[in-house]
Amino acid sequence: MALITLTSDIGRQDFLTGAVKGQLLQVNPEFKIVDISHELSPFNYPQAAYVCRNAIKNFPPKTFHIVLVNLFDKRPEHLLFIEHNDQYIGCADNGLITMILEETPQKMVALSLDPSEQKNTLYCSKIFAKAYQNILDGKTLEECGDPEVSIEVKNPLRPLLREKYMEGQIIFIDNFENVIINITKEEFEEQRRGRSFKIVFKRDEIIEKISESYADVHESEKLALFNSANYLEIAINKGNAAGLFGLEGYSEKVSVQTQYMQNRLLYQTVKIYFD
Repeated sequence: MALITLTSDIGRQDFLTGAVKGQLLQVNPEFKIVDISHELSPFNYPQAAYVCRNAIKNFPPKTFHIVLVNLFDKRPEHLLFIEHNDQYIGCADNGLITMILEETPQKMVALSLDPSEQKNTLYCSKIFAKAYQNILDGKTLEECGDPEVSIEVKNPLRPLLREKYMEGQIIFIDNFENVIINITKEEFEEQRRGRSFKIVFKRDEIIEKISESYADVHESEKLALFNSANYLEIAINKGNAAGLFGLEGYSEKVSVQTQYMQNRLLYQTVKIYFD
């Protein structure tokens, strides 16, 4: 089955999402298209990486994942076509792929772009679809593009680790306004080493246990748990944690050293202290 997933930051307000699917179906009307999300925040690489990483690993082998995120962060000279852990991924050469995979792709090629064509989202979508169709027709990845490609690399957003604490950033806020932090269960347990802990955010909000489900606390109480992707999540049972606590998703702009930006950082950061 020719299965394609679509993830983008283009929204659903106009024709573009539907037109992208139309371009894919022009290449092969038998493509089965699955939407992951089209509501990613523009230029938010950690958020896009979190969503793509945790969606991709749940699909059958040989699925093709088209990631239309920050396509035009710079003028595109080529597109990337990747084969990694038996999955195919198409994306811009903007560093996002190394954040998604948290390592260098196992195989990749550059897909050339026609200089006479307008480099827009629809054109890029069709280039990706044709590359995947080549795979379905029996070509190898190396036959689909130029394997001699040097890609842009961005490092995944990792938690800060110290002996007595670890510090994470809020990388995603879901539809229920639960906040997800870039700390996995494995990282937490490795750093914890059996010690007691306090999860602290907004200076004075403290959680001292990990719950199994939202129902572990009374309605309107805060809690922490590891979500289905095994990332640390702060929530309120039948409430909106992000809105109530004024928490925000991570932004690279906060690296600017102004007092205003540093104050905002307080609402994007979660610390775990160990005793």
